[in-house]
Amino acid sequence: MKTVCIRLRRGDDLLLRIRALAKAHRIAAGVVLSAVGCLSSARVRDASGVTLRSISEPCEIVSLNGTVSEARCHLHVALSKEDLSTVGGHLVEGCIVNTTCELVVGILDGWTIGVEEDAETGYDELIFEENK
Repeated sequence: MKTVCIRLRRGDDLLLRIRALAKAHRIAAGVVLSAVGCLSSARVRDASGVTLRSISEPCEIVSLNGTVSEARCHLHVALSKEDLSTVGGHLVEGCIVNTTCELVVGILDGWTIGVEEDAETGYDELIFEENK
């Protein structure tokens, strides 16, 4: 497995930078291995798939995981707020890096992540294809 490491800086949008990283490195299939840093504000989507929630205070990233590819990124984040309570959800645009975020993405050799419509869920879902 190859890895890509990057430090995001103050003002960067976490999701937009991850998408840009996937494009710049032509990542067909990858996973977040580590993300350590903090956000000045955040937006996450809850499990309904509809409701967006804003967090308007500094938060530590305590977990960021999911898949990364040029086709699509599917990421979930857990954040520790100033009172040390934890919130989380689906990562969307609007999670703004405060001082730093050290990001490590692993590239999965021999795999491609694609997207196809799933009649059961009604969503465009990720598919995993092994390159032979």
